[in-house]
Amino acid sequence: MKNLIKLFSILSLLTFYNIDAQQVVKKDTLSGTELIMSMDPRVNDALTNLEDKCSKVSYGKSSNVIDDDTPSRPTKILVPNRELTNAEICRKNPRILGYKIQITTVKSNDEANEIKTYFRKRFPNLKVETDASLRPNYKILAGSYFSKQSAASDLSKIKEYFKSAVAVQYRIFCAEAK
Repeated sequence: MKNLIKLFSILSLLTFYNIDAQQVVKKDTLSGTELIMSMDPRVNDALTNLEDKCSKVSYGKSSNVIDDDTPSRPTKILVPNRELTNAEICRKNPRILGYKIQITTVKSNDEANEIKTYFRKRFPNLKVETDASLRPNYKILAGSYFSKQSAASDLSKIKEYFKSAVAVQYRIFCAEAK
């Protein structure tokens, strides 16, 4: 008896579900593939009306009569043609391709730590870090700059102590860059 009640409830649920819904075939606007979905006929009618209104939008009407069914011409948004400021670039992407000063390349981590300590004594205002991506070699990098020109003044001061120093392209955090 319990199985009969379960069977009856499942069949009645499926029957009620199919009464309110119908299968609708729509075409994808980009690739043209067919999409089959089940939905209430009222929802299908509302979607069809919206699609029809969108396709009937006409720009440049000659008459001055305003029709409530057709939307008016969309407003143009004017964007000035100018270079973005560093702050605007940083808001969009906190990590960008910029420049760091490569002080030197060494063979061991101990040697890298000694050079970093020596560098910090000479230039306490510049951040220095070790890049171990080229193991067994270690790169010692300093500063973060948006361009080679902004790194030039610090590079000339660093070259007094480290002759092999050079500005290299590197991923930097915008907030730290000059």
